[in-house]
Amino acid sequence: MANPNPLEGAQEIQSMLVDYAKQETVEPLKALGKYLGLGVAGAIFVFIGTFFMGLGVLRLVQSETGDTFDGGNFASTLPYLIAIAALLLILAVIFILFQRAKKKVIQP
Repeated sequence: MANPNPLEGAQEIQSMLVDYAKQETVEPLKALGKYLGLGVAGAIFVFIGTFFMGLGVLRLVQSETGDTFDGGNFASTLPYLIAIAALLLILAVIFILFQRAKKKVIQP
């Protein structure tokens, strides 16, 4: 006996295609959005932490060296240069750690 509704097969194929498209596009994009959100939040926290570390180094050098860096000459800029050097050191450490993590991910 023939199928009473000839469009039933087409509707089933359309339903399967829509479900497959959702499975292969929408769900991975949702997961990607989650990881992207966590990455942005992590980057913001790293930035804030690095900013406060630099500020802390600057205040440490300014307060613990007494009158060494006081005055209107070049010596008054040295605490800022020391803080920048500390931030560059922190940046180098972060870069090295990311390179090590990248090698572990690429070469198990």
